Amino acid sequence: MKLSELVVERAIVAELASQERDDVIAELVDAVIAAGKIDPSLRDHLVSKVLDREKMSSTGFGRGVAVPHVKHPSIDQLVATVGLSHKGVDFNALDKQPVYSIFLLLSPEGRPEEHLQAMETIFKNLRKDTFRRFLRQSSTPEQVMNLLREADDQLLTG
Repeated sequence: MKLSELVVERAIVAELASQERDDVIAELVDAVIAAGKIDPSLRDHLVSKVLDREKMSSTGFGRGVAVPHVKHPSIDQLVATVGLSHKGVDFNALDKQPVYSIFLLLSPEGRPEEHLQAMETIFKNLRKDTFRRFLRQSSTPEQVMNLLREADDQLLTG
């Protein structure tokens, strides 16, 4: 699975307007809807489900990243986006530090193996200091996509 195929370029938010976790999640869901990947009627329910997942345990994994995610029966295709905050967002991260890069992953409920594979692909890259640094420095959706493509190429070659 490739990051560049998972993330919807038209849904990338290179500078999040929101600074609160709940608002950031809503902003990213809205971006996926605006990109035409999710039915607008699902908006409030999806936001609610992602926030319910956050209440179980934070997806702010430390090192400035968070990966809010949810499986939902009304989603028919795996979809992800990236949001960047240059000011940082309190995501109740494990290391208690602000989050600057957020990957939102929305998955079909009936395909848990696909969800796990997507999470693994995201985390393989987020573990790399260089990837996180370049992601945080990105200022356009195009720069984010170029980084994702480079990351895909590196995983394939090494």
